[in-house]
Amino acid sequence: MDIVKLSSHPDLFDKAAQFFHSIWGIPKQAYLDSINESLNAKEGIPEWYIVKENDEIIAGIGVIENDFHKRPDLRPNICAVYVKEEYRRQGIARRLMDRVCKDLYEHGITDVYLITDHTGFYERCGWEFFGEIEENSGNLARCYHRRTNEKEPDYQDRF
Repeated sequence: MDIVKLSSHPDLFDKAAQFFHSIWGIPKQAYLDSINESLNAKEGIPEWYIVKENDEIIAGIGVIENDFHKRPDLRPNICAVYVKEEYRRQGIARRLMDRVCKDLYEHGITDVYLITDHTGFYERCGWEFFGEIEENSGNLARCYHRRTNEKEPDYQDRF
């Protein structure tokens, strides 16, 4: 399995956009637009990553300015974290998040946030609960924070 940074692989844009669309239900074109923006991203935002096993996408993650919440100061945001069920509990999501943090740190970005309704998982991956924040929909959501220079010592792209 390999982590693939999509901005370096335009040939995978369509397949990746379809993967994210099939998981999250957001229009495929919205993913394509954001993935295409990554080609000219100055600070590494937006950026999208996938994990491939043979020719199949088994996991993915994105980093965007704002994940549909009313706190523009809490940026950038990790979004669309997903690992197919049969590949879970192998450290794939953790490695994806570590890779995003590594790349953001190389761009001089020291803090990253994510919005989720999950509890427990992100804490085990080095995230700290920041607090509840209001989403654009008006609902409250859990927000987590992580310093980008805090990563697993055995980090690697291939596993």
